Amino acid sequence: MTVRFAILRHAPTAWNGEGRLQGMTDIPLGATGEAVAKAWRLPTPADGWKRLCSPLQRARRTAELVQPSAPVVVDSRLREMSFGIWEGKSVAQLRAQGGERFADAERLGLDFHPPGGESPRQVMERLKGWTAEIATTGAPVVAVTHKAAIRALLALATGWDMTGRQPVKLDWRCLHFFSARADGSVNLDQPNVPLA
Repeated sequence: MTVRFAILRHAPTAWNGEGRLQGMTDIPLGATGEAVAKAWRLPTPADGWKRLCSPLQRARRTAELVQPSAPVVVDSRLREMSFGIWEGKSVAQLRAQGGERFADAERLGLDFHPPGGESPRQVMERLKGWTAEIATTGAPVVAVTHKAAIRALLALATGWDMTGRQPVKLDWRCLHFFSARADGSVNLDQPNVPLA
């Protein structure tokens, strides 16, 4: 059985605006992010689906504000990738400070592993358990999560090894529809669906 689900990245935070890696650092939305989330409208049929979110407050608050008519269930598997000791820094800073060592780490793609953090491959494996559960229960959901988590789902759906360009350019202000199977595998059905 395949079951559709939709994924949304949380509304912007101050750290997003500054280009800083947030990871597991629990940054709030702030006034701008809250206004953005309140303006978003889920398209049909996702507007009637169960709502899930990451435990981090920026995702949880986004899920609460987007058409606040449905209860929101927190699922820790939807949390952001941990960037370990690199959280709070920008990729530009890390490239400047780490030089070739950081460039070598980036070239590892799915096995890129920040010190004290986790790799995209680990995030992908965590999400495979979540997608398998969605397929098994048979109920479509909308999940509010994070950029690195969505990129891991894209890798799972397309076979992208996270080296080179993304096979599909995702707009982080849109909803992305996937379908899940009981083995945890996923398909990307419809990316970049507007939230207007």
